[in-house]
Amino acid sequence: MMTSTAMVFVIDDDESMRKSLRRLLDAAQYETELFKSASEFLSRSAHPGPSCVIVDVQMPGLNGVDFQKALIEHGREEQLVFITGHGDIPMCAQVMKAGAVDFLPKPFKHEELLESVERALTRSAERRCRESEKNHARGLLKQLTPREYQVMELVATGMLNKQVGGELGMAEKTVKTHRAHVMQKLRITSVAELMRVLQKAEVPPVVRPGTKV
Repeated sequence: MMTSTAMVFVIDDDESMRKSLRRLLDAAQYETELFKSASEFLSRSAHPGPSCVIVDVQMPGLNGVDFQKALIEHGREEQLVFITGHGDIPMCAQVMKAGAVDFLPKPFKHEELLESVERALTRSAERRCRESEKNHARGLLKQLTPREYQVMELVATGMLNKQVGGELGMAEKTVKTHRAHVMQKLRITSVAELMRVLQKAEVPPVVRPGTKV
């Protein structure tokens, strides 16, 4: 099970299905909220923790497929588990390609749905962790002065202090000072750690000067 901050949302216009899913999810000790339409769900502010949305494909108004598109357009990160009594292979392929966790035809086994929900919450938690790490790394990089950033980029290519100085037109001693500031501000002690910070921040790999691309 995930932590108590995880939420499972159910969107289905069939009241009996909503109640049935709530009983199943309550028994599995998930925190749940029910919605009778996709539009009603979208009017709710995004949940700050890991989240899974169980959504019916065929609904009045905004259907499940269009709901998925709306989430993507708004940069929302809820993980979707589709349930449907009217699905087909092309539709399944479409929503899975767009990032859905699962596509379950009705009637489905309870265990199958719960497994899908757990995968969705795990994926949601992992993505939130990566996003948090990215924001933290980018925050550290923003502390660097423009000159320190230049030095950092060249150090990341494996260049020695003397080579960095030659490239930037500064004394090796000055490079060492900037490099020390970079290490201090990024809270690291090695080039390997620097590479991990850049990776988490999703900074594109720096091409070493003179290298053919």
